[in-house]
Amino acid sequence: MGGINAAGRTSGHHAYRRTILEVLPETAQTQTLVALATLMQLVIQREDGSWQSSDGDVLGEREIVERYRDRILKHTLIRRIEDDDFGEAGIPGNREMAMTFDAPLNFTTSRRQLPHPLPAGWKVRELDRQTVEVSVPAGALEALLPERRQALVRAAGQLPQGFAPDAYYRSVHHPRGLSMAIFGASDCLGQSGLDWDALRNRLDPDAIAVYAGNSIGQLDDAGWGGMLKSFVTGNRTTSKQMPLGYGQMPADFLNAYVLGSVGATGAIQGACATFLYNLRLGVEDIRQGRRRMVMVGTSDAPVTPEIIEGFRAMSALADDHSLKALDALELLTDEDYQRACRPFARNCGFTIAEASQFVLLMDDTLALETGAQILGSVPEVHVNADGWKRSISAPGIGNYITLGKSVSLATAILGEESVRRRSYLHAHGTSTPKNRTTESHIFDQVARANGIDDWPVAAIKAFIGHSQGSAAGDQIASALGTFDHGWVPGIPTLDAVADDVFAERLRFFREPLGFDADCSFINAKGFGGNNATGLLLSPQVTERLLAKRHGQRALDDWRRRREQTLDAAERYEQLASAGRFEVIYRFGEGVLEGPELDVGRDAIRIPGYARPVSLKADNPFGTLD
Repeated sequence: MGGINAAGRTSGHHAYRRTILEVLPETAQTQTLVALATLMQLVIQREDGSWQSSDGDVLGEREIVERYRDRILKHTLIRRIEDDDFGEAGIPGNREMAMTFDAPLNFTTSRRQLPHPLPAGWKVRELDRQTVEVSVPAGALEALLPERRQALVRAAGQLPQGFAPDAYYRSVHHPRGLSMAIFGASDCLGQSGLDWDALRNRLDPDAIAVYAGNSIGQLDDAGWGGMLKSFVTGNRTTSKQMPLGYGQMPADFLNAYVLGSVGATGAIQGACATFLYNLRLGVEDIRQGRRRMVMVGTSDAPVTPEIIEGFRAMSALADDHSLKALDALELLTDEDYQRACRPFARNCGFTIAEASQFVLLMDDTLALETGAQILGSVPEVHVNADGWKRSISAPGIGNYITLGKSVSLATAILGEESVRRRSYLHAHGTSTPKNRTTESHIFDQVARANGIDDWPVAAIKAFIGHSQGSAAGDQIASALGTFDHGWVPGIPTLDAVADDVFAERLRFFREPLGFDADCSFINAKGFGGNNATGLLLSPQVTERLLAKRHGQRALDDWRRRREQTLDAAERYEQLASAGRFEVIYRFGEGVLEGPELDVGRDAIRIPGYARPVSLKADNPFGTLD
């Protein structure tokens, strides 16, 4: 697995560990905070292995923690949006207003806030990819500047401050979501400890698939967002904005620039359930024998003024006015914004977030043969719609079916005692008043039907917000961390369970809960009636199932092969924790257009691929006599 969200890097369980930081041993806390410090560009590791701050000071790990702990905690997870548009400068609009400068003026702004065309005499100096310094000469200079208005929503789950995914490869005007996808998929491959080229060469190229996308598309300025407003703002539409805006583009980017895959590809969109929809495609492909290895993921970057305003207009977001009313406040502080998302408590809306998450699926034979790390397994993802609805965003009945099916399957695999005592729920937990009632009722009814009492409920959006189509990927990454560390993250913003929550058979908790889990139910309850629940089994349970199917000797052989994989994964972890990310971006390498192929009746041989693509057809009808 690999990726990035508001809690940090997914590999090595770093993002998960940020959510249980207070219960980690001191050594693990230090490792987590130092890794975040490098991710946030607060320190760099020198050639001799020592650490140097951005000010040039040489620091030890303990000194890094002492100096930067508070800053790291304040600039990860949900917080006040750090984009200038959401500050005092305000969000630029399409209408213009005249301003006159009678004296020299110097100011810093984001590139997209500059007037177009640039007034005569203005000088612009680039500070980084998004920010410029502007110098306006003395004299009466009249310029037309965009009219601005104050943001009505100022909280979001943003990637850790200082981290820019496009800084680690040769990105040229890539939308943020696609840069995050490149980073996330590379992180997934690095964490796996497997050599991708060697792995690919073991298989028919058509035995590999990539299912990756997002729920919204790329709607920042480098994608469809910039294209759609270019005409009214007087900016030029670029040749990249249209093609790079499509929702399936994360899969396209991985095939073309990371994996070189020619196998099955695509993306299925299902609002908040998008990750689980794509996971279902991968699981079904492997169960049916169509593919042996599938990369599944999503990458969503919806923290833009336009998307936020769209959700705010639906009354879906926790805006400033609602947060003030909720707590009877006249002014919101940074601490108030950090508490914006309150699943199953008195709440007023969800908090939008950005994230990119990827997992690598294998059939069990391939996993054993290659010595792959087994972090868990997914026997099935259940998907059901809501049927007739009052409105497209209203809750419905489909999620009762998906969770009920998943619990039934878990009981068939693990037995009733395991499900009742050693399973827990990863709630969708959006922090809307509707969700807290409807989702808890689903949990309560399924618990009653299966004799479950005191069912633990995790709701990690309290930490990282709602990353739209990537939300279930965030939940899976957290659950894999729980399997490894034995702690279920609490809901720290849960001062008290709301009166309308069905809590009789559920267990809510603020602090991390020590828990020996056999399985977790990954739940998604999305707009439009897009419901999905994935059953995620622990690695210990998975190994027992593999031993039953393949025999203990096969498991022993796998463990010997896994040693090399774990060594490679540990080398990657050391580099990544030092901020030396091995981001894969192979632009223009190995390009083939068709004439290079050796096309036969039974197979096609592709230069650069060790095995041919079999053309053997699976005939569902039999021979027509």
